[in-house]
Amino acid sequence: DTGELCLQSAQCKSSCCHRANGLSLARCAPRAAESQECSPKSIYGVYYKCPCERGLTCDSDKSIVGSITNTNFGVCKDPQDSYRQ
Repeated sequence: DTGELCLQSAQCKSSCCHRANGLSLARCAPRAAESQECSPKSIYGVYYKCPCERGLTCDSDKSIVGSITNTNFGVCKDPQDSYRQ
C-alpha cells in the first residue's frame, strides 16, 4: 500500500517503490499523473520518480549522460494529445 516501506517496486500495488534521495527509506508511492515528473528506469528496483500511470508516456532525456547522472527524469504525457494537434 502507499506509504509502506519497500525494497523493490514489485512489492507495491502501484509498482513504484520510491526513494526521495539516496539516504531516505524507500516507500510505495502512487504512479505519476499527467504533467508530473517521472522516471523511465528504476535503479535496483527503486525509483527516484515514479513511472507514469497506465496510458501515459514518460517523455524524458534518454541520453547516456542522463542515465549515469540519474537526471533522466521526464514528464508524463498522454500520447493521444500529440495526435489531436
